Amino acid sequence: MNDWLDRLGGRRKDDTRLVFETPDQAHLAMDATVMTPLVHLGILDVSGADAEGFLQGQTSAQVSLADGAFAPLTSFCTPKGRMLANAQLWRVAEGHYRLLMHRSLVQGLNDHLRKFAPFYKAELTVRDDLALIGLIGREAPAVAEARLDVRPPTAWHQANGGDLQLLAHPGPRPRLLACLPAERAEAIWQSLADQTTPVDNAVWRLHDIQAGLAWLNADQADAHLPQMLNWEALGGISFKKGCYTGQEVVARAHFRGQVKKRLVRGQLEGERLPAEGSAVEDANGKSLGEVLCAELDAYGQPEVLAVMSTKQAPEPLSVDGQQFKRLQLPYPLERLDPESLAARV
Repeated sequence: MNDWLDRLGGRRKDDTRLVFETPDQAHLAMDATVMTPLVHLGILDVSGADAEGFLQGQTSAQVSLADGAFAPLTSFCTPKGRMLANAQLWRVAEGHYRLLMHRSLVQGLNDHLRKFAPFYKAELTVRDDLALIGLIGREAPAVAEARLDVRPPTAWHQANGGDLQLLAHPGPRPRLLACLPAERAEAIWQSLADQTTPVDNAVWRLHDIQAGLAWLNADQADAHLPQMLNWEALGGISFKKGCYTGQEVVARAHFRGQVKKRLVRGQLEGERLPAEGSAVEDANGKSLGEVLCAELDAYGQPEVLAVMSTKQAPEPLSVDGQQFKRLQLPYPLERLDPESLAARV
């Protein structure tokens, strides 16, 4: 169902990267409006009469907040509180919810949740018939409203236009994600092309890094507490809801201050992209943590998100032989309740 991707004029590097010949893309996204197919992301649907109750017992979100307007971040954990997947949740219709995550996690989460689904009137569906298109730029909201006929929402909210949902993500520039049937994607892409320039989906990933937002992939599952990805600071954990798988561990880590690793943002003094999992080392060569994701910025230097120990360490820090410079996160490291975030318009 992804035939539309082959007709965009880009080239597939692999299943999670589509590249275009557009020059100076990261810099272009700072000044112009760009669009990109979000091939690294995937969708899992949960539907049925008991869909809300089913999700409520499995996810860190207060599912009732996903009301068709608010589209919260969430996570699915093991009984030990380790994240199997982190996702964005939104409601398509009554009894129909949608989960956005890294595409490598979709099938695994589907298989995991199916173990509990027989106890509910709920159905899980891997949606390979949907397309995801990202818009970035100061004029992205105006372009979306003109071309998609949907008024853009605020960050972590959604707007709906028939079979299309438009979601707003934070970042250094306005960002909008359109989810729509794949059969409509090529026509929508061509319509947007009048006012935007196509870029690699690496540009969207770079803006995620600059927003301090890390999406786990299958190789990184079952390794981190949600707080290690700053998930409570992004409104991805409700501490006011009832029990869900892993809730006791997640709550204890929060209320007892037992989070010993945190997501940090940094820039490397070099030009080589480090591999995921590369160690962040102190001046003595001791590993402090590991890189989750990395992309080249507008100046050709790698920007990274890494999960690192909160303890002070002798500097300079380095990754793969390149000096690591800490960059400021765009949000405070403090609890942000999704209940208050939902009220923001």
